[in-house]
Amino acid sequence: MIAGGLGERLGGSKPSVVLGSSPLICHPLAAAAQAGLEAIVVAKPSTVLPSLDVRVLREPEQPRHPLCGLIAALRFAAARPRPPAVVAVACDMPFVTGPLLGWLAVLDGAAMAHVGGRPQPLLGRWPVGGLPLVAQALGEGRPLRSALAALEPTIVAEDELGRFGDPARLCFNVNDPADLRTARQWLAADEP
Repeated sequence: MIAGGLGERLGGSKPSVVLGSSPLICHPLAAAAQAGLEAIVVAKPSTVLPSLDVRVLREPEQPRHPLCGLIAALRFAAARPRPPAVVAVACDMPFVTGPLLGWLAVLDGAAMAHVGGRPQPLLGRWPVGGLPLVAQALGEGRPLRSALAALEPTIVAEDELGRFGDPARLCFNVNDPADLRTARQWLAADEP
């Protein structure tokens, strides 16, 4: 779970913003648990997190780039027995599902969701063997999607994502107050 952003457009502390009855970060963490994945949260030391019952890795405060969180996650995974890959998901993706994350975890190589004509590298599979290329991309200041593209990912298109739900909803990010209102409306509509 990548949670190192500033959350400025949302007023700060994005992981702790309440959505429904729990902090925003708890929604994708629940999906990871449903998938049977070992969840870790990667965040900057200054990121305020709610109380969590998963391991938290603190990435360096600088530079401020989402690749820092992925590098920390890949290094952590590389030290584990048989570490094939990291399934990355942003802390602000409350509608990602366990079945989708479980499916991504068993793919081969790199994979990246692609929705609405846009790559979604924070809903993707990052092989541990790609760590040198990811570190190089950070050193060059390249964007997240460019770093994952260098790993030649399988593109998970909307028709494949559709097996797990509405692709736009699965990849929905809560970035600002309007997004938070939308997410709250969707959650309310889901309640019986």
